[in-house]
Amino acid sequence: MGTKNPSVPPRAHARPAGNTPPNRRPGTAHRTGGGIVHDNTRHTTRFTVIGNHLAQHRELSLLAIGLGTHLQSLPKGAPADIKTLTGRFPEGATRIAAALRELETHGYLRRERHRTSSGRIVTRTVSCNHPAVTRSHPEEAAAPHPEPRDGRQACEEGEAVPKAPERRPQRPLPAVPRPAYSGPGILQAATDLLASLRRHDASLFLSACDTAHLAPGVAAWLERDVTPAAVCRALTADLPPEGVRRPAALLAHRLTAQLPPPAPCRVPAAAPSAPVRHPMQNCDGCDRGFRAPRPGRCRECRTDHQEAA
Repeated sequence: MGTKNPSVPPRAHARPAGNTPPNRRPGTAHRTGGGIVHDNTRHTTRFTVIGNHLAQHRELSLLAIGLGTHLQSLPKGAPADIKTLTGRFPEGATRIAAALRELETHGYLRRERHRTSSGRIVTRTVSCNHPAVTRSHPEEAAAPHPEPRDGRQACEEGEAVPKAPERRPQRPLPAVPRPAYSGPGILQAATDLLASLRRHDASLFLSACDTAHLAPGVAAWLERDVTPAAVCRALTADLPPEGVRRPAALLAHRLTAQLPPPAPCRVPAAAPSAPVRHPMQNCDGCDRGFRAPRPGRCRECRTDHQEAA
């Protein structure tokens, strides 16, 4: 009962003047409150190294960052389609498809079509752990990447990634209808309409070359008395949930296949015909003047002649 607590120091130790507290750099202000503290344990198996350029991306949404991390952790050959991801996570197909498009826009994801030995076309999803390295040093991507023993890809930040197979050249865009009158006003209205399509769906992002190719087709619709809102609905309705791979080709097909008939011609009403004025003739009976298409007798002389007969 009389034994004192040996863990309590007899008195407080004063810090020497000029010394900074531990874990604080000289010249930094003392922060009160919280902040993240890492309780890290070094992984030796079943881990994936994620670059800060993805984990702290300024333009990607939190869902896209998490989905990109999940895709980089998958083993080679694992399914990564929207149906599989929807069954794995609570987010719906629309949100997952939007996140995949974000990753594809910033280079963390590519979708490539390949023909199997049986002739079937399949879509292959390529996850890039460092798009900047792939774009700036394509020759370094040819080196094979080692895989951990558990089959999961553990890429160190800055290492080269496997080079993707070369893409086949894309086919030219289909032809679009042409307006009967291609004035600068109607073409500018068509260009503005095409530029606004990405506000309805981010996958309908068109380049300047694609817009110049599609503008005459939109002008042909506007020329047929179709309102810009109706043209926009026709081009953006029923888009695939997984996104559009070639938006310009899809829009060119819709502009041609769904082209409405020409507007009916409005014929103006005919003006009433003016009365016919015959030339002046001299009557053969009384020599008086009267109007008639040919020479002869006037009306009175014709009457007298018929009565006399």
